[in-house]
Amino acid sequence: MTNSKNFLAMVLFMALLNMTTSTGIQFGSKIDSNWYDAHATFYGDMSGGGTMQGACGYGDLFKQGYGLETTALSTALFNNGSTCGTIEITATNFCPPDYSKPNDTWCNPPQKHFDLSMPMFTKLAAYQAGIIPIRYRRVLCSKQGGVKFEVNGNPSFILVLLYNVGGAGDVSGVKIKGSNTAWLPMTRSWGQNWATGTTLVGQTLSFQVTVSDGKMLQFDNVAPANWQFKQVFDGKTNF
Repeated sequence: MTNSKNFLAMVLFMALLNMTTSTGIQFGSKIDSNWYDAHATFYGDMSGGGTMQGACGYGDLFKQGYGLETTALSTALFNNGSTCGTIEITATNFCPPDYSKPNDTWCNPPQKHFDLSMPMFTKLAAYQAGIIPIRYRRVLCSKQGGVKFEVNGNPSFILVLLYNVGGAGDVSGVKIKGSNTAWLPMTRSWGQNWATGTTLVGQTLSFQVTVSDGKMLQFDNVAPANWQFKQVFDGKTNF
């Protein structure tokens, strides 16, 4: 098991992963038809203790629809923040490398490694196994309801957390529009948090969200003019 207490607050998207042990293959709606070799461990406990929060910026994974079907990814899979999601899991965290140890450092580059929640690990093997070989491939994210937008920040700096993103799942670009502005590109701050320094308090908010396969959806008038910080708004549609 790896130490997950010092996960870096970095970008991670929500692409689901379809995973199996190395002795069997299961099939789902796939983005990539190829299977790849990796290893898996687990962190936390059977109730999900230690797996909440994480490098994506999510909070309570139950409330946000991910539950315990989650994993932290090694550096090789995390890809500097460009990768996030049988067992089907969503990447919600980062498994940090430990360069001080020459051996048994599964999350060090170039190894592909999944540090699963304990409930997901024990669907594949007994927890006493510690580490197991697996095969994995990326599949489409299937989500219920619309893309969610959680508005945080302050009057001069808006930070919007996106979650429940379906389809390809990996958000590559976000624009925001107030009722008195043109479309404004947002910058990725950390995790799935996107920021703008434009003052938009008192304006209705709309969003354009683009994922890695080039698909873009426009969410008009998601937040009313009287929106408040820390509120969550449903985009109603999804990829």
